[in-house]
Amino acid sequence: MQTKIKIPTELSDISLGNYQKFIKVSEDSNDDVFVFEKMVEIFCGIKLMEVIQIKWNDVQYIVKKITDAFQQKPDFKQTFKLNNIEFGFIPNMEQMSFGEFIDLQTNIENIEDFHKAMAVLYRPITEKKNDTYKIEDYVSSANYSDVMKFAPCDVALAAKVFFCDLEKELLNSTLIYLEKMMTMKGSEVLAKEFSLANNGVGIKAYMQSVKETLKDFEELRECPYMTALHSSLLKNKSEISRIMRCSDN
Repeated sequence: MQTKIKIPTELSDISLGNYQKFIKVSEDSNDDVFVFEKMVEIFCGIKLMEVIQIKWNDVQYIVKKITDAFQQKPDFKQTFKLNNIEFGFIPNMEQMSFGEFIDLQTNIENIEDFHKAMAVLYRPITEKKNDTYKIEDYVSSANYSDVMKFAPCDVALAAKVFFCDLEKELLNSTLIYLEKMMTMKGSEVLAKEFSLANNGVGIKAYMQSVKETLKDFEELRECPYMTALHSSLLKNKSEISRIMRCSDN
């Protein structure tokens, strides 16, 4: 290999900002080889002109190592350090302010905005004693959104799954409650009350929507990281091997 590079083999070796860059590239391109080149460029921190000078066998090896890293499912981290500052996850989600909630809901769905959501979920720790701590009061996601682009990918993606699990738990409780009320009040009475309280939205339609959302959460929980990678890598991991074999013939 002509160029000395550091290959990320763990999600913790990849920043959220670089992950976002790669997702943008992979979504905008149908050229697998170009995507692989950009994968090496972005995640290994070298220029594209340097990538094309690397031996093809070495590129294959690097791509495999990086895609293997995205198969990992790291544990949720309550705290992490970035630039010698210790950031802590919101200690009590139930005490979240309205501003925090709105900014979180606005930015947590799309990966390109997830650094803004991270700036809501994690803030600098101001006091710490044993396992308990306090974090900075929330002002705006802009305070730390740019900083969070440097957050380790394992922390960011695990936090996303953790938050989705909380939403899933809330939806499950809602579904159980509605089913219980249907039994107690009768489906016709509850349906009428529910429709009046929700601008004509039927209870059956709402419950079906909740079930579909729960199914989406379950799929995310099973494969939260690879789903954001390029489609050819998702559909069949052997696509990399196929391209490699073709290049050897």
